[in-house]
Amino acid sequence: MNPKVYLLDDHQIPLTAVDPDALRVVQNLQKAGHVAYIVGGGVRDLLLQQRPKDYDISTSAKPEEIKELFRSQCLLIGRRFRLAHIRCGRKILEVSTFRSGDPESDQLIVRDNEWGSPEQDVLRRDFTINGLFYDPSNQTVIDYVGGYPDLQKKYLRTIGQPFLRFKQDPVRMIRLIKFQARFGFEVDPDAKVALAECRLEIMKSSQARIFEELLRMLESGAAASFMKLMSETGFLEHLMPAFSEFLETPEGGDVFSYLQEVDTRTKKVSLDRGLLLSCLVFPFLQKWLQTRYIDRGRVPHLGEIQNETHDVISTLFHPFFLIPRKLRMKITSILSSQFRMTPYEKRAGKRPRIPRDPEFHLSLEFLDLRTCLEPAYKDIWEIWQDAYLHPARKRHPHRKHHHA
Repeated sequence: MNPKVYLLDDHQIPLTAVDPDALRVVQNLQKAGHVAYIVGGGVRDLLLQQRPKDYDISTSAKPEEIKELFRSQCLLIGRRFRLAHIRCGRKILEVSTFRSGDPESDQLIVRDNEWGSPEQDVLRRDFTINGLFYDPSNQTVIDYVGGYPDLQKKYLRTIGQPFLRFKQDPVRMIRLIKFQARFGFEVDPDAKVALAECRLEIMKSSQARIFEELLRMLESGAAASFMKLMSETGFLEHLMPAFSEFLETPEGGDVFSYLQEVDTRTKKVSLDRGLLLSCLVFPFLQKWLQTRYIDRGRVPHLGEIQNETHDVISTLFHPFFLIPRKLRMKITSILSSQFRMTPYEKRAGKRPRIPRDPEFHLSLEFLDLRTCLEPAYKDIWEIWQDAYLHPARKRHPHRKHHHA
């Protein structure tokens, strides 16, 4: 199968747009006699004139040969999918060996360590737009699967039979929704049908992989449209049934308001993952406390709110996701602090006492997010922010002192 090769005049990716560390790794591999390309999402983003978040490299070199070449910079990881991580300063480049494997099988892929050729490797990838190779040595884009014209047409198509591809690795369905949300591409009709038919297969996936995709989408600047699509396609119904049900209620709309605000902010600055997950949990927690306490004429104290937040996190992410303990504690801290700063019963005139909580700055950041939905909280946020930034300031900062 001969690939279509696009020259610099066609694709117009300037070498200066490519990460210099990725160029150096490819160059070193090629110098040692191996075939090596920049692959996948990095090439796609360069062609879309976007800055790639990360660069992946594929090569004919085996993991041990990569290790030999990069020594102390290189760490071999993974059993299910063996690959090399090459550290360049604070950045990590992922280098994988070309794989083979049966793209026609409908068996769930459990191990994936059969080496192959570039062509075999690309046929195992998920979507045509992620199946492009970039060779910086001659500045060519190599296309075995028609990904280049698909990218120009803004068309999302699986490599091979979508039904088989989703059965082999159900996480591909989440990735399809993710690319649809991020790029607004049109989805191939066969993939749409397969998405609906294979939906339940998602429960066979690794929860860690899907949780990572969820977190990445919350960070992507397209979180609101991703969650809408996850809800519309019925995936949330299986992965997070209680949350899915809540989104159908009037209060569920608040989740999307938070996510839209998050999308605006993440384009400028990256937000903490605990803060991002708090946007999913908070509207549900507010309704939960309202029905269990306030509607029954009782105001919960902060200790009860902490316990309830813990329960709400379990309820929302059940049965599929296991929230790591550290992250769960962070969300609990961010959300229970909201009821310290904006209590059910207002106390006039007391200067805020900042709790001894290393995550309190995130609680303030979340209150700032809330002011976009409830502008009346702006003054409260300013008072707490001031107390946090100037902890030693006395009760009456404006009173003049007269010295004898």
